[in-house]
Amino acid sequence: MPSLDFDALRGHVDIPKNAERLLSRSEKEITFSLNLNMGGDDLLETSAYVVFANTCRGPAKGGIRMASNVTLAEVRDLAERMTWKTAVAGLPFGGGKSGICLDPKTLTRFQKTAVMKEFVHVLGLELRSGFYIPAPDMGTGPSDMAVIYGETHIPESVTGKPPRVGGLPGRREATGRGVAHCAEVALRELLSIEPCKATVAVQGFGNVGSWTCRFLHDAGAKIVAVSDEYGAIYNENGLDIPDLMARAASTGQLPEDGGESITNEQLLTLDADVLVPAACEDQITGANAADVKARLIVEGANGPTTREADRILEENGVLVMPDILANCGGVVASYVEWRQGKSGSITEASETYRTVTERIEKALAQVVTVASEHKISYRTAAEVLAVSEVVAAMQERGWM
Repeated sequence: MPSLDFDALRGHVDIPKNAERLLSRSEKEITFSLNLNMGGDDLLETSAYVVFANTCRGPAKGGIRMASNVTLAEVRDLAERMTWKTAVAGLPFGGGKSGICLDPKTLTRFQKTAVMKEFVHVLGLELRSGFYIPAPDMGTGPSDMAVIYGETHIPESVTGKPPRVGGLPGRREATGRGVAHCAEVALRELLSIEPCKATVAVQGFGNVGSWTCRFLHDAGAKIVAVSDEYGAIYNENGLDIPDLMARAASTGQLPEDGGESITNEQLLTLDADVLVPAACEDQITGANAADVKARLIVEGANGPTTREADRILEENGVLVMPDILANCGGVVASYVEWRQGKSGSITEASETYRTVTERIEKALAQVVTVASEHKISYRTAAEVLAVSEVVAAMQERGWM
């Protein structure tokens, strides 16, 4: 599992050789074809991947990514991040992920439903046994999770479902809620800045980015720039986030008249207190890290900052809240939904929000403590915590 830097961790946590061997490769990888006759000679045929990185702490938990360019290596990396994310959050899950090589924008609702049903058909054993618990990711959403539930008839077999069919109120907003709360706590406790006096730039206006903006906007922060795949907009006096969310929901993209047009690259280097990369991986790199002016980066996306960029940011005194801490709100809410499905209990959105913020606060406090004690970055501290939890679980299960 390549995203973990064992050399950087070895001086701060005991990693037995057998543990390193087990953590250096995925526990299980499945590659298969999804083949569907769409009528006449129209055959839909594509590849799909499922990776279980490590399940010593519980069943594999991780979303289904649907994109034309998704790869096994990408799914492998995301599954590993879920291993660390669930460990940092203290959830009884392991790390998993899946990918389907299709552009969801080219599919009708009927076709996408057929694809999801075939996905369940191939992975029926893993899903019905509870060994793998999927959720939405890029390119999939609550309706797709409802299809999975319709095939398994097991409420806890999938999370991220619509609330009316066993889903969780507040689940849709949960990742953004966690990112925003992580930013608020970090601003207050690490930079002595009240959120209502902070300026924020957010790259990405999908589910995570838009709800991060909304919660920070509600906390009084000034959101000066946002972006989507088509471009970015900027207003030094602050953007009208509720209006942008409403208009983007109706058109599928940010309105061109919402602010001054800038590029995604320019957004990353704006003079704002907080930068939230919430789009995709490898956005802050060795080529642009030195130009980042934000004092705090809170990672809403998975892997938006490269290792080289991390070193530059640390040298420049930029604080980074890593993805395995900052965006774990989604999997925290998934845990609440999974627990609800198993027990039959009813959960209110306020309880979902409360659980997300409590878990974020607890994990952040632990990360800050470890970083202070070992004189290391917050990313390394989060990885130290995660690896410690996973190694201890493997020892307790007799895996080594």
